[in-house]
Amino acid sequence: MRATVLYGAKDVRIENVPDARLVEPTDAVVTVSRACICGSDLWPYNEMESSETGRHMGHEAIGVVEALGPAVRNLKIHDVVVMPFAYSDGTCEFCHEGLHTSCVRGGFFGTIEVAGAQAEAVRIPQADGTLFVLHVGEDDALMPSLLTLSDVMGTGHHAARVARVSRGKRVAVVGDGAVGLCGVIAARRLGAEQIIILGRHPDRIALAKAFGATDVVSERDEEAVERVRELSGGLGVHSVLECVGTDQAMRTAIGITRSGGAVGRVGVPHYEATPLSQPSFYSNITIGGGPAPVRAYIEELLPDVLEGRIEPGRVFDRVMSLDEVPEGYRAMDEREAIKVMVKP
Repeated sequence: MRATVLYGAKDVRIENVPDARLVEPTDAVVTVSRACICGSDLWPYNEMESSETGRHMGHEAIGVVEALGPAVRNLKIHDVVVMPFAYSDGTCEFCHEGLHTSCVRGGFFGTIEVAGAQAEAVRIPQADGTLFVLHVGEDDALMPSLLTLSDVMGTGHHAARVARVSRGKRVAVVGDGAVGLCGVIAARRLGAEQIIILGRHPDRIALAKAFGATDVVSERDEEAVERVRELSGGLGVHSVLECVGTDQAMRTAIGITRSGGAVGRVGVPHYEATPLSQPSFYSNITIGGGPAPVRAYIEELLPDVLEGRIEPGRVFDRVMSLDEVPEGYRAMDEREAIKVMVKP
């Protein structure tokens, strides 16, 4: 089968690799009908050291069950399923607490250890606890929005939950990528009164407004902090969704949070120590977040997608074949595309 393999910074290739196959009794094999490129894929795309073996990329997919291990009980051949970016058994203590990304038998797709889904097919460890069956056809018109439930919509929702977004609150979203845009959807869905998007790309800002953003801040650093505070009555916002993962993004997030507020961080942190620890301490700012347990959120978010109340699939502004994936990485890295959908 063909799959996306990253061999080092900017070195993405589509290669013939061994077919995905069952390894453990709890495995499934899924034929991929939709996958995508994630903003977090751009970190290794820009920073990965050269490798002779490469890394099979991709952690978001929808597909059709092709094969099942003998221990799989809750799935059938030909089921249409969404694959969250982390696999989990669904039975451990953390899974029962809704924290599937900490599953004691879990892990992540698209790593050195587990092949990714930017491919024609993918092996799913712990299939019963990982895959979520969608009762739709494999070419349903809602596929783009359903695909976001594998990561970006659930991740934006996680940021909003951790930041304690609720009805009537003031919210700011740091980052205008697909996760940030889905964070706008999540904040509106949870009843935020004011939603400030921090970004400067016109196409993304237009989409953020369509999703419910009430204000736009294009300034950066201290100027951004001052502007958000102006827009929020001088005190800052109740909730900040940090969807970037850089030191400066976190500095901005803390700087715009009002005393007693909360920051939900879902951008993979590319810094060792959380900045501004003393100001956040003395302002009683809660900082939390991490890899979103999107498997726990699918059941909650799915009805809104199926009934058209939210349309997170609009973050996909390009559709490419598997052979075009290297171009998709380039386009996203150079901010020519918000998020690329892949149709193998």
